[in-house]
Amino acid sequence: MADGEIVNGSADNLEVAPSGEKSGRASLLDSGEDFTMLDDVEDDVDDDLPPLEDAGGGKKKDSATKDTTKADQTPATELEEWQDILGNGQLRKKVVEAGAGPESRPQRGQNVTIHLKTTLTDGTVVEELPNLSFTLGDGDVLQALDLTVQLMEMGEKALIEAGAKYAYGALGSSAPAVPPGSDLILEVQLLSADDAPDLELMPPSERISLANRKRERGNVHYQRADYAFAINSYGIALQITEATFRVDISQQEEEELLDMKVKCLNNMAAAQLKLDHYEAALRSCVSVLEHQPDNVKALFRKGKVLALQGEFAEAIQTLKRALKLEPSNKTIHAELSKLVKKHSEQKGAEQAMYKKMLGNPTNADVQKHHAKSSWSLSWKWLFGATAVAIGGVALSVVIAARN
Repeated sequence: MADGEIVNGSADNLEVAPSGEKSGRASLLDSGEDFTMLDDVEDDVDDDLPPLEDAGGGKKKDSATKDTTKADQTPATELEEWQDILGNGQLRKKVVEAGAGPESRPQRGQNVTIHLKTTLTDGTVVEELPNLSFTLGDGDVLQALDLTVQLMEMGEKALIEAGAKYAYGALGSSAPAVPPGSDLILEVQLLSADDAPDLELMPPSERISLANRKRERGNVHYQRADYAFAINSYGIALQITEATFRVDISQQEEEELLDMKVKCLNNMAAAQLKLDHYEAALRSCVSVLEHQPDNVKALFRKGKVLALQGEFAEAIQTLKRALKLEPSNKTIHAELSKLVKKHSEQKGAEQAMYKKMLGNPTNADVQKHHAKSSWSLSWKWLFGATAVAIGGVALSVVIAARN
């Protein structure tokens, strides 16, 4: 089997550097969780303003009163500095240094570059990346970054409090070293945002590299059991491989792109199976087999899908094809044995159901049928014997008459 694909429900242990190129179409936010974005909280306006001083020097408010007023207003102002991105308290953003204005905010699908410093809530520095580039909205980075950077202005510096759900989750991370279930504090500055290059004009080698990074990111999501995000990344990689070319491409590069497409479809089928999306998984397997009829992993997963849909006979035939290609594969052996047993049980249950539908005769009925059959046989024998006797008498009379 080819390297870099998920085999029997697991993914390669790959760590992925975030991508700076454009994937082009579907975004993580389109296929992942549904989020409700809150409007920015407006500052309260005090309509009860003190009177303006006249030219002669009007009545002034004493300094103690001013200080008291400021002290009363400070807590509310500090609370309003934090923006609750999702309304659940798990992802908050605070502007430290203003940017170039709302019109300078990046758009999903653009390539952005940020300065990132990641720390734990106890102040432990996890990592610092001065120039982290990725495609906004493609799921190339932490979900906290994908959701908040699109709300930042060019040049803006911000603090982001990210709950574990939107960071490295319950599993944590080995590189960078993040304990399981850790909340994070992200210091982010938006440095640049540019439109992604046209895929059709991208050199084939660059396109292959980009598709591979998206696929590897999908593998990371798969390892973390984020199957919907994995499917999204594999889908983006597929779109990259399927885009038309307006530049020259060699035969070898075409084969590499096809191989990349097959890997993405196989891995996508594995993720779709995890989500019980059987029809989608079957389509992915069929697409692989159209390009590579003897692809063992596609045959194996197709067999599993058919079995889950109750098509045991077809599933068994598909797995037999896979086993013929890899006779020593124990996983296929085990799955095939299990299906054969299930198929036999199903056939036995169907036969019992048909007998019940047609009526199951009792012992009394059987004995009655046998008695009736015996009487019928005896009567027929007696009738035949009588006929023979009468025929014999008649023949004797005729012979006597002639004599």
